[in-house]
Amino acid sequence: MQENNSHKQAFWFTIINYVGIVIGVVSTIFVYPNDKEFLGIVRYVDSIAQILFPIMVFGGAQALIHFYPDLSEANRKQLFKYGIRTILAISLIVLVFLFIGDFFITWNNFHYVFYAFPIAFSLAFVELFKRQATNLQKLSVPTFYEKIIPKLALPIVFILLLSGYFDVISSLVAFIISYFILLVLLSVYLFRQYKINLNFDFNSLFSQISKKDYYKYSFYSFVGSFGSFFAFRVDSFMIPEFLSFEANGTYSIGVMLASALAIPATGMYAIYAPQVSSLIKSNNIKVLGEKYIETSKLLFFIGAVLFGCIVLGIDSLFQMLPTYDKLVDSIPIIVILGANVLFNMATGFNSEIISYSKYYRFNIISVLVLVVININLNVYFLTQTHLGIMGVAYASLIAMTLFNSFKLYFIYSRFGILPFDKKYRQLFLTITAITCSIYLLPEFSNHFLNLVFKVLLNSFLIITVTYKLKLVFSLNFWIDKIFEKINIGKQKR
Repeated sequence: MQENNSHKQAFWFTIINYVGIVIGVVSTIFVYPNDKEFLGIVRYVDSIAQILFPIMVFGGAQALIHFYPDLSEANRKQLFKYGIRTILAISLIVLVFLFIGDFFITWNNFHYVFYAFPIAFSLAFVELFKRQATNLQKLSVPTFYEKIIPKLALPIVFILLLSGYFDVISSLVAFIISYFILLVLLSVYLFRQYKINLNFDFNSLFSQISKKDYYKYSFYSFVGSFGSFFAFRVDSFMIPEFLSFEANGTYSIGVMLASALAIPATGMYAIYAPQVSSLIKSNNIKVLGEKYIETSKLLFFIGAVLFGCIVLGIDSLFQMLPTYDKLVDSIPIIVILGANVLFNMATGFNSEIISYSKYYRFNIISVLVLVVININLNVYFLTQTHLGIMGVAYASLIAMTLFNSFKLYFIYSRFGILPFDKKYRQLFLTITAITCSIYLLPEFSNHFLNLVFKVLLNSFLIITVTYKLKLVFSLNFWIDKIFEKINIGKQKR
């Protein structure tokens, strides 16, 4: 029953995310290129917020997943409320430090942190509430709010800016307000589903779990989360400093379009996080290994199909658009970052396995290594080469490849499991051979025909061959279910 619900939640999670992606893609190719400088500013502010909010959460969201299975229902509610209190307290401290820093820091763009703070505050609660919704297997509605509202708000703000109704500052304020709307809607939904009282006495909670263990786990989770967000967002800091906000806008277009690949992985990780935690706590490594392999194969399959669509069709698609001249510089960024996302998906939920095991402290080491590598590579490519934002994309690809390889080795050395088996290797070779063959086919003079033919042929061949060879269990399961329903329908007629 739980497994079916997990698949259902993962399905709706993915659908909702792709609705958000469609909104984002349409906006990215038609709206955002018209003011790359403002887009660069928005992404700069957003990156600051993405770095600030893990500080405010301080590992409370991860602790909610980690300790939840071991607690009574009453103490589960207390654990959730303790996370709320933590966010409120730390947010106040962060705000005080920002005001103090404003007097001493001479950094030209420091004033943008005050636009980022309210976004970070909202995101901190959104993160905690999403984790609680995950525990309740009620993730689809929170995901809808999180993915749709900001995705709708930003193009609306852009249009108002381009039309002259808003200036840059009022546009930023309007974007911030959208996050408060998100927080209000999510709060109303969650507290209707999950009734809690106003008792903030946590003695019973910390009689069931050790306060020392809670803070130790939260601290290490915070360091891991903060380091990860910093490592993945450092490019949005460095590009404006070394190049310009406009260059940051061009890079952001590539990031947003490449991010479509990661949606299935995000849903899968969110849904399976409680199961991973439970399997590790029960020391059921055999089942964990099986889920690790199957999930990784499924994610690689989905990611490879989508990446093939990008490689084979992105230039033809852009050629048909009126904004082609403003989009063409982002094409290599999309391809490089798309490869980055694909490799990350191919390695499965390795971060979750480490986070919910007794080796969670390892995340600090791996993330710190990632931060150091990524920053140094960014500095090298930005100062020692003429690659510009393409160098930043290469830096991200190299850093993430090393990062994931490092984690794969660690998991294998501690648990004896890897996400790769014989069928995984067959899947990789099959998909690579098909996509490369179609890439080498002659181009049609008609961009639309070229786009449709190559993308559809590649997708059809990959799905068909993978199904016939039974390389991905979930693919065969769902296709067989479809065929079964079709046959039942024919028999009824």
